[in-house]
Amino acid sequence: MRMPPLPSPPPMLTPEQMAQRVVGDRAPEVTRPIVISPYDSGWPGRYAVQERLIRMTLGPAALAVEHVGSTAVPGLPAKDRIDIDLIVANPADEDAYVPALASAGYTLRTREPHWYEHRCLWTDSHDVSLHVFGPDCDEHLRHLIFRDWLRANSEDRDFYAACKLKSAAENPMSMSKYVGGKGPVIVEILMRAGLR
Repeated sequence: MRMPPLPSPPPMLTPEQMAQRVVGDRAPEVTRPIVISPYDSGWPGRYAVQERLIRMTLGPAALAVEHVGSTAVPGLPAKDRIDIDLIVANPADEDAYVPALASAGYTLRTREPHWYEHRCLWTDSHDVSLHVFGPDCDEHLRHLIFRDWLRANSEDRDFYAACKLKSAAENPMSMSKYVGGKGPVIVEILMRAGLR
């Protein structure tokens, strides 16, 4: 696997910037406090159900489907929401995948053309976030490297868990601040995983 560069520090988005990402009628910011749950051994099974659905729905248009984020790391506490990376030929070509995914119960909720053409679709209950990127995307590669490193390194897994819990406690009503609070620790771990 190609080693991508380290990520830039996540920007603290203003309310206006948060609103610009929104697709549809969803709130631009969290409406309930961010809750980090203990690891649930059912998370891999929930992912497997969604992976089958996505692959059946998109066929060869789904170039890759990967369980990413904290629910993909055994023993790691997380928000009770499955994060999935979907790789398609061109995320900007929404007609090539959004209507099919909509028929399978996913709704386009985030559009970020300035950031790797990222799109995010949610299930109705938002128990799944489906992140769409293009081939060889730096962010997707970082997701895989970070996941695999935490699976193999329990000290960094526990270090990251403590960081997540602290950031959620300090920023319970701001996803942007919660993500920003984790940023330096993510970069530190990615450096130990070999990114420069």
